[in-house]
Amino acid sequence: MTETLRIFPLWRRAAFAALCGIGLAGPALAQNLTIGVRAGPESIDPHFTATGTHAEALKHVFDTLTWSGDKLQIEPRLATSWKAIEPAVWEFKLRPGVKFHDGSDFTAEDVKFSIERIPVVAGPNPTTIYVRRVKEVKIVDPLTVHIVTDGPAPNLPNDFIRLFIVSHKAAAGLTKDNANEAFNGGKAAIGTGPYKFVSWTPKDQLVLDRFDGYWGEKQPWARVLRKELPNDAARVAQLKAGQVDIIVRAPASDVPTLKRDAKLSVATIDTVYVFNMELDMRDKSPQVSAKDGSPLPKNPLQDARVREAIDLAIDRPALAEIAMEGLGAPVNQLVTPDIAGYNKSLPPLKPDLAKAKKLMEEAGYPNGFKVGFSFTSDRLPGDRQVGTSIAQMLARIGIEVNANAQPGAVFFPARLRGEFSLSMSGWGTLTGEANYTLSSVVHSNDPAKKLGAFNVLGYKNAELDKLIEDAAIEMDEAKRNDLLAQANAIVAKDRPRLPIVAVGSAWAMQKAKVTIRPRVDEDTLAMDIKPAK
Repeated sequence: MTETLRIFPLWRRAAFAALCGIGLAGPALAQNLTIGVRAGPESIDPHFTATGTHAEALKHVFDTLTWSGDKLQIEPRLATSWKAIEPAVWEFKLRPGVKFHDGSDFTAEDVKFSIERIPVVAGPNPTTIYVRRVKEVKIVDPLTVHIVTDGPAPNLPNDFIRLFIVSHKAAAGLTKDNANEAFNGGKAAIGTGPYKFVSWTPKDQLVLDRFDGYWGEKQPWARVLRKELPNDAARVAQLKAGQVDIIVRAPASDVPTLKRDAKLSVATIDTVYVFNMELDMRDKSPQVSAKDGSPLPKNPLQDARVREAIDLAIDRPALAEIAMEGLGAPVNQLVTPDIAGYNKSLPPLKPDLAKAKKLMEEAGYPNGFKVGFSFTSDRLPGDRQVGTSIAQMLARIGIEVNANAQPGAVFFPARLRGEFSLSMSGWGTLTGEANYTLSSVVHSNDPAKKLGAFNVLGYKNAELDKLIEDAAIEMDEAKRNDLLAQANAIVAKDRPRLPIVAVGSAWAMQKAKVTIRPRVDEDTLAMDIKPAK
């Protein structure tokens, strides 16, 4: 009976207890936390994908070498200190006395193993971007590693905030074909994080238990249940019914009502996520045609005038205020103002329909053309609404848009396969510096250099590539940020991607039970949620 109670969700425990005449004291119930999330992990293997919601869930189970604070400040985690001992060698000192969930010791062997397995098992949205500069891992002693890079790598400690450490014993011998199965079933899901893996039902719930052997701060929650509730209305309804303690990404339209509810409280923050549109620069684009469906002699999105016209047709303040209902802010580049390398000299982007129509005429498309436009529907607050509104805005300059809102699980693999002509998704600069974004999405796609992994639609600019590459090896912070600011200026001129709006986010919660310290990367972690006093 005890074991049955242990594995049941909280509401079932209560029902079972009542049936059997077992009393459950108030404080005991208070030690359980139920979070209503929009999306969960795509696997329990932390190296499978770089998707933000995937990493968010697995931060509970697996620690990283460095940690991103609530404002993206870099902090020690499994590494207590780090320094560049040579231009291309970083030394990381590891935290002593750390235990895995199976009781085994964390050592340098686990760091080396975790880094080296990533290229072997990475799936969609590959996590290789976090270790792309690593050439070799040398174990100096059980608590010291030397990371040899392919040249000076000033951002390596920043990249390592997403380097999840798995047990080299538990995950030994796993391949791309069998790794997910081993992790999803729990066999390999052995981390050093504050919570232990209990079970995962895809698209439903992730169950975690507190790890009492955790090296860090003791967590107040004995059990954490992350319930996937992709439907906004369903998340709000379950919060109001008391079925969840806190919900992520409370819909902007519901925020005023939620604030007026005496039983609830709301927390909001401006995040580092930016909606951006990606324009196909390839010679042949799969979803562009004349309005009658006939092929065009060339891809109009290759024309700088067309890209500028699309940019000028978009009313960013209106999107932030209306489509996002105030939980957003217009942006003029791919990173937000608090990111290192942000270009302060770029002007705000303002709509200009007259100029946009003139540019379309000059480019040879006075009557526009037809294009498919895909965007996520379940990843970030307002993604469907913003995408739909942009489609309507482009119609004003003669561009007929077939809008297609898709779940992230469908959208991202299709995007990576190059199936879209025009698309929109959110990108968050999670390491706090612009090279993370620029090197991934606008550097030319160069597998040999491990750059441009997310740039699959043919954009190339040699000057931009050089700025990004030079910034990646510049150890002087001021010089590095200047190079990145120059890079952001080129992106603004070329328009391979159009920054649209920064995403604001809201959490709603049971006032009497929990409080939260919001993060600018939107991660909703049980470690940041505390019992209400």
